[in-house]
Amino acid sequence: MNNPSADGAVKLILQIEGLCVLFLSILAYGKLGIGWKFFFLLFLVPDVSMIVYLLNSKRGHLIYNVAHSYSFPLLLLGTGIYFNAPASLATGLIWTAHIGFDRMLGYGLKYSSGFRFTHLGVIGRRGAAFRRRRGRP
Repeated sequence: MNNPSADGAVKLILQIEGLCVLFLSILAYGKLGIGWKFFFLLFLVPDVSMIVYLLNSKRGHLIYNVAHSYSFPLLLLGTGIYFNAPASLATGLIWTAHIGFDRMLGYGLKYSSGFRFTHLGVIGRRGAAFRRRRGRP
């Protein structure tokens, strides 16, 4: 179970990056004038991908990672800009805000070895003990 992950200053930089993405996504969304009800309605939708872990833990990380990667929200943003489609822009901004929020909290893309193992490190209380055993703070 040797999953490479960010730690120390690298992890902090990635978390600050997540904060910036969250802040700028919220700022841009506010400029669209669509209303915050839509934002709050869709903000947690990417987390529905966690249900796949209940169905198939070995493949669950793939679905989770697709839902928590910037690729698809950036495609939505590009489509929204190109076609002047506010709904596409709004959905892309909400999605990027969600991912930025997760990254800011230290939740990263998952490894197949388990839900707690992410590219930003091991999450949860047991994660702290795991990091100490490996000699990390």
